Amino acid sequence: MKAAGARRNGAPAPLTPTLRVPTYAHMRILLVEDDPKIAAFIAQGFKQNGFAVDHCVNGEDGLHLALTETYSAAVVDVMLPGLDGISLIERMRTNRVNTPVIILSAKRSVEDRVRGLQSGGDDYLSKPFSFAELLARVQALIRRSTSSAETTSLVVGAMTMNLLTREVTRDGAPIALQPREFSLLEYFMRNPGKVLSKTMIMEHVWNYTFDPQTNVVDVLVCRLRNKIDRDFEPKMLSTLRGVGYVLKPGQ
Repeated sequence: MKAAGARRNGAPAPLTPTLRVPTYAHMRILLVEDDPKIAAFIAQGFKQNGFAVDHCVNGEDGLHLALTETYSAAVVDVMLPGLDGISLIERMRTNRVNTPVIILSAKRSVEDRVRGLQSGGDDYLSKPFSFAELLARVQALIRRSTSSAETTSLVVGAMTMNLLTREVTRDGAPIALQPREFSLLEYFMRNPGKVLSKTMIMEHVWNYTFDPQTNVVDVLVCRLRNKIDRDFEPKMLSTLRGVGYVLKPGQ
């Protein structure tokens, strides 16, 4: 265990309030970080950019999640209670888990960087850091780990979404969306013709377990439908009562 206060000099730079970057509503990040302030900073940033985040505070729990769940990328601190970050990554690779990993550390020496990368890490970021740089590095790792380049636009029927500029059009007409509406529409457009339940939407758009008593999903879907369907034909967003919602190109 680290001495209390030993890592205060590793606090990250302030979070950039607005980032013109693509969102990744279908992607999940594993965050293994025991410093509560740094963890909250990172998790908030990823969630604001459309990622789902699983956070744990020690290496044993991080290894368990890495071995049992599927992640687009992992962000792992070196100094963890119990199983340290380097050992965690080594055991991931021994078990043939190929999730891209970016290592966070207050250590800046070349030797520390080399050791981290030799353990199986894919990138190394020293503290303090800006979230914009961490996000860009994670996005780069995800692009390199996939067989094809990350798409920058989505098209369903006459509706187009530009993931870089966050612009949405239907029949050439611009549609202004709030961030949560954009994330929901992106989730639908990545799954055209597929019925998405309220539970699935809650998990991917809000990143927490669905409460059957809440109507936040219905309210958000209603708002989105008013913007993408009210002034257009044919209607694209349909409700299947008791099942969920589906986005179709229309005829």
